[in-house]
Amino acid sequence: MMTHSPAATQGVNPTLPESAGEPFPRSQALRELAHSLIPGGCHTYAKGDDQYPDVAPGFVARGEGCHVWDLDGHEYIEYGMGLRSVTLGHGYRPVVDAAYRAMLNGMNFTRPSPLEVECAEALLDLIPHAEMVKFAKNGSDVTTAAVKLARAFTGRDIVAICAEHPFFSIDDWFIATTPMAAGIPQAIRELTVRFHYNDLTSVQTLFDRYPGRIACLIMEAATTEEPTHDFLRRVQELCAAHGALFILDEMITGFRFHLGGAQQLYGLTPDLSTFGKAMANGFALAALGGRRDVMECGGLRHAGERVFLLSTTHGAETSAMAAALATMQVYRDEGVVDFLYRQGTRLRAGVRAVADAAGVADYFGLMGNPTNLLYVTLDRDGKPSQQFRTLLLQELIRGGVLAPSFVVSYAHQDQDIDRTVDAVADALAVYRRALDHGVERYLVGRPVKPVFRRFT
Repeated sequence: MMTHSPAATQGVNPTLPESAGEPFPRSQALRELAHSLIPGGCHTYAKGDDQYPDVAPGFVARGEGCHVWDLDGHEYIEYGMGLRSVTLGHGYRPVVDAAYRAMLNGMNFTRPSPLEVECAEALLDLIPHAEMVKFAKNGSDVTTAAVKLARAFTGRDIVAICAEHPFFSIDDWFIATTPMAAGIPQAIRELTVRFHYNDLTSVQTLFDRYPGRIACLIMEAATTEEPTHDFLRRVQELCAAHGALFILDEMITGFRFHLGGAQQLYGLTPDLSTFGKAMANGFALAALGGRRDVMECGGLRHAGERVFLLSTTHGAETSAMAAALATMQVYRDEGVVDFLYRQGTRLRAGVRAVADAAGVADYFGLMGNPTNLLYVTLDRDGKPSQQFRTLLLQELIRGGVLAPSFVVSYAHQDQDIDRTVDAVADALAVYRRALDHGVERYLVGRPVKPVFRRFT
């Protein structure tokens, strides 16, 4: 039986004013304080003010199901859901209740909790090609641990990353490849190299250029583009042939593309894989899983040099373990992944229809797997446009939809999808006028900016 929030059946009533005046007075006041206390005003770049239009809520005060309410009382249908981490819905009771019961018994002890073993068994049962697992609190913890482990296991120093995949870690080995590389020594920058998705020649070129030096190759299985010409399996084979570890980042694809991860969907056997986000429905938990011989390098039952793999005070707190166990049980019992595909497909079809009707299908569209839809906004010349992205965000917010992406959750019921499509239709009518008469006439304030840029 589905345990959806009652909020998903309620109406949405945020319609924001078109005219001058501050629709978010409480958010605006708190925003000034936030920026005086916190660099950037928040703790995640993707949630920053520069990522949203001026006509946008500054803070979300509460959520239920797929609906959220900002500090000024406006209600929205939300997409993205905590950067894809809240897949069952905000305040999902079976998960919250499980975490609450665990907290009553204590959240952290001086020795491991039995929940750590139970949660490890449950995850490894879902991920057939992982033999051991280590838990942490966020994705960067486990991707960086995977890279360190690969370097230790192979005795090599270079990391190869997929250039088209937007984010792997906050740590130097990845951030060194972005425009925000300030503070990272040149020597470290030179240890990460890039290949291109669906371009096997670019992978082979790296192995030829750095013979015996590449420790690992890390990538997602797919983002907005599907693999072609058996690309993923052939990359895996190249890694094996050249003695490098194949690391699959499943932060987004795990618990979304397939219950067994994208590795199960695409028939892969990665040496290491990383999970997080949807695994505990918003509770902070991430995991590194992989081959026993590689993972055991970070353990106690080997005679080699020790690897400081992962050791985090809060990495296995009981509330997150219990939340993950409850989340995985819901996934098993209720066909969550199938539901995500269904609702994503419904949303994509509706958005395509209204884009065609508005005459903007050549300038606006959705990309990616139905469970993880992103949108593209193009200007009159067919080029990606931050101004038009801002306009779309602005108009969706006015229509009661908070959608930096169109990533669905288990809480998005048919009426939520249908209301969203109606809001998109209204937004695209403005988009069409902006294409015809100039986006500046319709955009309130400055455009949003890419997260990765050299200067503010």
